[in-house]
Amino acid sequence: MIYFSHDDGLNHETPPGHPEQVARLEAIRSALAGFDLDRREAPLGEDADILRCHPQSHIDHIVGSAPTVGWRSIDADTHMSPGTLTAARRAVGGCTAAVDGVLDGESRTAFVGCRPPGHHAERETAMGFCFFGNVAIAAKRALDHHGLARVAVVDFDVHHGNGTQDLLWDEGRALFISSHQMPLYPGSGHAHERGAHDNVLNLPLPGGTGGHEMRLVYEDAVFPALLAFRPELILISAGFDAHRADPLAGLMWETEDFTWLTARLCDVAEAVCGGRIVSTLEGGYDLQALGASVAAHAAVLKERGA
Repeated sequence: MIYFSHDDGLNHETPPGHPEQVARLEAIRSALAGFDLDRREAPLGEDADILRCHPQSHIDHIVGSAPTVGWRSIDADTHMSPGTLTAARRAVGGCTAAVDGVLDGESRTAFVGCRPPGHHAERETAMGFCFFGNVAIAAKRALDHHGLARVAVVDFDVHHGNGTQDLLWDEGRALFISSHQMPLYPGSGHAHERGAHDNVLNLPLPGGTGGHEMRLVYEDAVFPALLAFRPELILISAGFDAHRADPLAGLMWETEDFTWLTARLCDVAEAVCGGRIVSTLEGGYDLQALGASVAAHAAVLKERGA
């Protein structure tokens, strides 16, 4: 497994008490410290890749909003510090480099442990701690640069990936699947939201849903949809805030549920795309649960990526 990260992610500082904090990246690094991984620095994402999903006006807005000192608020939840822009570009670059590495045959799996996350960033709107649509940009890189015919994005973050849905809504070559708690921020992700080409599958889960119920949903709906679509690459928006310990939501998954889910997604990847998976970090705000869950996720990707 190729593991992309960068110290610039430590320079994206949020106001005191904010859940999307520097300590998240530190917790992940600590959890993965003993792993024998192909560790690489995430490059800076290029405008050409960002422009596959966002207009130039959005890039200009984010660049123009970057403060030289202190914080600048994009909305009530989304804040920029002097290091945010570079960190956000590293998150994009980590995802595109991971796609390149996997599709060039350097490894069958990759994990991008960068922050800020990306799945809430819509075409012209930064929101929900997110600035650029990292995983959607990675999907478009696979399609447009590498010439794949079909890619799939599976988002198991507890919050709906409204940004990824927005960015891939009209993209018939991409299947977007999201399981998420509902009702919960950002309020999107209803089952009737299907995409312009019937390429969106939303699976809202009520608060209190545990791992057993989650497994049934994935076996009944997610895996059959992936097998029918036959993507040439599976991308994962890996949010770990569905863990029962997470402070921002109310699903009741355990660490072993992330092990099971990662392994089953690898099974599907083996069946349809030679085991090729690129995973990128989204949410997860209890530091202990985040570290344990990322370690569980990465252990499976490492084993299956060989």
